[in-house]
Amino acid sequence: MNNGLLMSHCVFPTPDIILRTAKFYEQNLGFQAVHYLDTVEPHICLYRDATEIILTKSNGQAVLPNRKLYGYGYDAYFITENQTQLQQEFNDLNVKIIRPLIDTDYNNKEFVI
Repeated sequence: MNNGLLMSHCVFPTPDIILRTAKFYEQNLGFQAVHYLDTVEPHICLYRDATEIILTKSNGQAVLPNRKLYGYGYDAYFITENQTQLQQEFNDLNVKIIRPLIDTDYNNKEFVI
């Protein structure tokens, strides 16, 4: 059955939507930000290539990553044709690589930032 599901967007709540989070994605990861802060549900859309991330305000609540909440897991996966090149780009931009590129036991190549 093909119901036309085309893509998904990550939605990240954050306590500092502009100065820390959007700025980091723009300056360090090469995304472009479009601000929708004067809307009923204020948010920022981040764009890079065919990827979109949506930032929302956490209204002062702490935001914990899945690995802290559940003991493992990630908050998002980004798909690329060249993991080595993307990891090198992030290294060159001084993005903190938590785990360098590996072949996983489930046959993926991945690195964690």
